[in-house]
Amino acid sequence: MKAEPSFSLKDQLFNPEKVAYLAGLIAKAYPSFPTAAFSQKVLAAFPELKLKQRVTHMSACLHDYLPGNFPEALDILLRAQPPELNPTKTDDDFGDFILAPFSQFVADYGCTADHLHISLAALREMTKRFSAEGPIRDFINGFPEETMAFLTQCAADDNYHVRRLATEGTRPKLPWAPKINIDYRQPVPILDALYADPTRYVTRSVANHLNDIAKIDPELVVEMLGRWHAAGKQNEEEMAFITRHGLRTLIKQGNRDALNLIGFGGKPEITVVDLSTKTPQVKVGDVFEFAISIESHKKQKLLVDYIMEFATNGSKQSQKVFKIKQLEAKKDEVVTINKKHPMRMMTTRRLYAGEHRITVQVNGRPFGSLDFKLLEA
Repeated sequence: MKAEPSFSLKDQLFNPEKVAYLAGLIAKAYPSFPTAAFSQKVLAAFPELKLKQRVTHMSACLHDYLPGNFPEALDILLRAQPPELNPTKTDDDFGDFILAPFSQFVADYGCTADHLHISLAALREMTKRFSAEGPIRDFINGFPEETMAFLTQCAADDNYHVRRLATEGTRPKLPWAPKINIDYRQPVPILDALYADPTRYVTRSVANHLNDIAKIDPELVVEMLGRWHAAGKQNEEEMAFITRHGLRTLIKQGNRDALNLIGFGGKPEITVVDLSTKTPQVKVGDVFEFAISIESHKKQKLLVDYIMEFATNGSKQSQKVFKIKQLEAKKDEVVTINKKHPMRMMTTRRLYAGEHRITVQVNGRPFGSLDFKLLEA
């Protein structure tokens, strides 16, 4: 039987049909655009390129086939834009990845003093079709004062995609994006302006931005959230979402101030009456199983998770926190939780045979450990 082809995100997002669509948009605005030559040159390099490389390659191909004068080329791209994303939606409307080369072209060829004004204005329009969060970072690095002033204006824009650009583009640890050289505290006024936004697309970005800062300055994040809670500008449900999502790294680390903010800060009055495993030895690719029984000595909120310490091939310890359950336990109640942890290889973590350990945490405090051995498959 023939094996099913493996899924390829880059081929789903960037393929001949998508390239033809993009070339067609440009040709409508610029009838002399050589769509066939452009498409052929773009697609010829695709097999050797990763996802982000395809974006920069297409930007270079646009430069080859558009007029050499940047303002003239930019005008064509702006006229080639498809309609704006639905302004009535409030989430899950990222846009079509094939449009990414447009804003990348602006970063690659328009990040200059002479073209700064028209380039920033173009990114404001383009982000309404596909997020310009990556390209804006070239402008933050090249022209920090002017670009931060521009993004402060974006934070007050009527279009929520433009508002999101202000917070997403300034994230200190934005994935798949160039590093920015500004101080991580500089965008705080933008976050102060946007945490009360009515759209989840924006508030999720605010929360992700907070989580980035939490890896650098936990105290600042706790202070900001405390301030926002006190101000009462955001509705309770959405403020709870921002808090949980923005504190997720600190919660996993058992940060006391973070746990206090979500109502799990007190020392739990519990006894772990059982912590056991049916799989003291498990092969790579199989599942490690364990059970924990907790007796609660009063009515209380409990946040249960566990730290897994992985065997390594060197001296550096490797560990990660995994969530299990949030619950509200009654007095004298015994809660039993069964957990299965797949021990499979991940692109982000390689597994090594040897002794592993889990440590159960309740409200960020350790309550017992359990060892098991991982065997080669």
